[in-house]
Amino acid sequence: MELIFYWTDHAGVAVFAVAGTLLAFRKKMDGFGVLVLASATAIGGGTTRDLILGLPVFWTHDPVYLYTIIVAALLTIIWLRFRAYIPMNTLMVADAIGLSFFATMGAEKTLSAGFPPFIAIIMGTISACFGGMLRDVLARDIPMVLKSELYATTCIIGATVYVLIVPYQPLIALAAGMTSTLLIRLGAIKFNWSLPVFRDHQDH
Repeated sequence: MELIFYWTDHAGVAVFAVAGTLLAFRKKMDGFGVLVLASATAIGGGTTRDLILGLPVFWTHDPVYLYTIIVAALLTIIWLRFRAYIPMNTLMVADAIGLSFFATMGAEKTLSAGFPPFIAIIMGTISACFGGMLRDVLARDIPMVLKSELYATTCIIGATVYVLIVPYQPLIALAAGMTSTLLIRLGAIKFNWSLPVFRDHQDH
């Protein structure tokens, strides 16, 4: 089970590195900019989580994560050489897949460190959202987490699903947490799902 979690975590890092590389391509950044954006997206959230929890920062003890980022970024660059234009939806879908990995894995790592389920849900959300937020800020975009469609809420739901199921079926919990996050986020992108907004009566 630990091996499954480990490679799932690497898959999340790779997907987020792809998302960072796609945005760097849209912004016409150089090679250094690509690596900065790919790395910020891929490990920014997990680094924030580990620092808050007082845990060793995961990638400093396992450099394979950095190799994963480099390989994912390079493969994406090679693919991009044959693409004249990248639709924004491609970036958003890659980001949604990354969210599904990290919301669940962030919660799993927090539980494994001995923290209670409620903290695991918060840390799963931070793990998923902060890397993308850092990427968007560095690229001078409005962070996706601040836009109207459901974003952080999807991570909260996915992490909650994982936390509720994992005491009984860890593998099913992993799949259910990732799937729920991904489907809700993709639905939010396609159908513009959002939370109700409180408006001043003078706006009517």
